[in-house]
Amino acid sequence: MTGIELLRRVGQAILVLALAYTVAFILLNALPGDAVMARYGNPDLGLTPEQLAEIRASYGADQPFIVRYFDSLWAFIRGDFGYSVNSGTPVAVLIADALPRTLTLAVIAIVVAIFLAVVIAFTASYGKGAWLRTIFRNLPPLFVSLPVFWIGIVFIQIFSFKLGLIPAIGAGPVQQLILPVATLAIPIAAPLAQVLLRSIDEVSDQPFVKVVRARGASTSWLLWRNVAPNALLPALTMAGLLFGELVGGAIVTETVFGLNGIGSLTAQAVAQRDTAILLAVVVIAAVVFVTINLLVDLLYPVLDARLRRSGGSRRKASRQELSSRATASAIPVSTGDAQ
Repeated sequence: MTGIELLRRVGQAILVLALAYTVAFILLNALPGDAVMARYGNPDLGLTPEQLAEIRASYGADQPFIVRYFDSLWAFIRGDFGYSVNSGTPVAVLIADALPRTLTLAVIAIVVAIFLAVVIAFTASYGKGAWLRTIFRNLPPLFVSLPVFWIGIVFIQIFSFKLGLIPAIGAGPVQQLILPVATLAIPIAAPLAQVLLRSIDEVSDQPFVKVVRARGASTSWLLWRNVAPNALLPALTMAGLLFGELVGGAIVTETVFGLNGIGSLTAQAVAQRDTAILLAVVVIAAVVFVTINLLVDLLYPVLDARLRRSGGSRRKASRQELSSRATASAIPVSTGDAQ
């Protein structure tokens, strides 16, 4: 990737972030009422209209829409996310406290999901016995049909209450991540395995694979030297897209398992109509999503020698082809938002 292409991709990423911020700001401000009145408008608090107006002025809620938009945008650029209307705590402090736990959960879940998808796809393609391959080929449709909250509840019932392997209350730092990671990884692994299976089937039918097989290459040689390097690129594209799905899945998962992360912070902000927190969460999720997909784009020339040798138009066409293959092969992921 040349410097100009890199600058163009970074510019596109910044444009996507600006659009995501603008849409989120408009939608949150289109909600009836505002967070200040929801928090302080209760007559039981005994606040006078003058005091309510003073509170609204302190949060900038009395300013015109366009003024609030640019003030908020400039504050975000400087890293100032404002204050939580409910607690009065700076949103940056709340995000900094919750984000590491959610990122830890999401990163481990995507790694486990990729490992699970590779095991399913390779076993379904090269496993010993037709019955074993048939079973593993039917796992992705089964996994993708399972709702995240249902998986979490079943895991708690089996591993915490029935078997007693992981305590439901008072678990250690590692123990409390096991069931949430499994809950998130299973539905994410399903579309990854589906894409990888489709890619392996397509690459296995290529003439060069048949030639290598006819020359006596073993199954493991074919898999690791010829099929896997060519079949992993569409799965890599899908992994980048699915990482954004982890944010929606984390909201449900952290709520089910009682974890204090971005998901539980978002759920509380929705219940309390704390728009400052919601806007910050949306922007941070967009930043993570755009950054991951930008890194995936940068990895393509590293993983595929054809893209390093070809020109920019060829890279763009190959990227679009791989994205189309990944999207066409994927099964919609079942997350908490969808239930």
